[in-house]
Amino acid sequence: MELSQLEHQGLSADQKKVMASTSAGFSLENMDIMFLSFAMTPIITQLHISSGAAGLIGSITNLGMLAGGVLFGFLGDRVGRVKTFSYTVIIFAIATALMYFANDITTIYVLRFLAGIGAGGEYGVGITLIAESFRHDQIGRMSSLAAIGGQTGAIFAALAAAIIIPQFGWHALFLMGVLPVILTFFIRRHLNESSEFLAARQDDDPAKKVSIARLFNTPAVARQTIALMVMAIVQIAGYFGLMNWLPVIVQKQQGLSVAGSSLWMIATIVGMSLGMLTFGNILDHFGPRRAFSVFLLASALVVFAITWAHSTWTLVIIGAIVGFFSNGMFGGYGAVISRLYPTEIRSTANNVIMNTGRAIGGFSSVMIGVLMDHYTLSVTMASLSALYLLSFVVMITLPGIKRLTVSR
Repeated sequence: MELSQLEHQGLSADQKKVMASTSAGFSLENMDIMFLSFAMTPIITQLHISSGAAGLIGSITNLGMLAGGVLFGFLGDRVGRVKTFSYTVIIFAIATALMYFANDITTIYVLRFLAGIGAGGEYGVGITLIAESFRHDQIGRMSSLAAIGGQTGAIFAALAAAIIIPQFGWHALFLMGVLPVILTFFIRRHLNESSEFLAARQDDDPAKKVSIARLFNTPAVARQTIALMVMAIVQIAGYFGLMNWLPVIVQKQQGLSVAGSSLWMIATIVGMSLGMLTFGNILDHFGPRRAFSVFLLASALVVFAITWAHSTWTLVIIGAIVGFFSNGMFGGYGAVISRLYPTEIRSTANNVIMNTGRAIGGFSSVMIGVLMDHYTLSVTMASLSALYLLSFVVMITLPGIKRLTVSR
């Protein structure tokens, strides 16, 4: 996120530090995840592994994220957001850098699981830091701006991969993973726990203890948690499904050449970033129900636009539009979860809900591959549209989201 945007928001010094650290953390996390995408082909070639074994690397990473989300969400609520955030950054940084020494698939599985633990724990703690540092009518914009940091990490990963892999090989690329360690010194030196968290920790009420069970302790809360998990699963499924398969879909089924894959990626990232900014502003000004309604319904429609791509340029334009709507919502989930759950379990709620989405939704790449093998492109896109419509129906029936009005 650019400093000029922070200046226009009129933020305090502490708020700027929170935004800078969380944005940088999300950027470095996404950089780590994207390293694997760019290194996958040389890993398969050098280690002589099957495509299935290679695909399992990503699945293991997602499972690590779920484990890390549960563990560090709990720690974030127990020992503090700032300490826990720094722990998560160190874990995924070290696990990523150790990939330099990985020369067999078992070692890669172990290291990617550890990296997933760190990356999965970071999201909920970072979003919680933001939620407790800003007014309710600012959280949507701020969480979306922090999410844009993740997109800058993808661009950095692409540039680093293009320079490092041809010259030094895929092992050297993962040495860049040590960069996040620098961030931890900034976090521990300049960030303080929020007064809201400190007050909650002093409350000795047994009913307010930190527990995952509190996400399901009444029928209404359990319904809310499960519904948000479904929405998170759809969000991640749409993102991974489209990002992993869209260029392949167009090449194989419509005969287009996507030689400018970097142009496609940049256009899609720009679309995502603009979508996040737009969604955050709609959420803060009109409430989450309207914001999600617009973006979920639009996502259900625009995925069909992929079938209209008849040239590289139309693919680039459609990719940007799909990215705008399908991933523009990402920052809003943390904003909504942070308002629906109390301070003492806020970090746990964010991490458990979103990382369940990652663990399950991440398998969408496999499902889309199966659909493409057996059905037409229209059927494949209709399946994605149906997922977004399902998420819309779940969202409008949630009393909690309906009650979240704009408060100033």
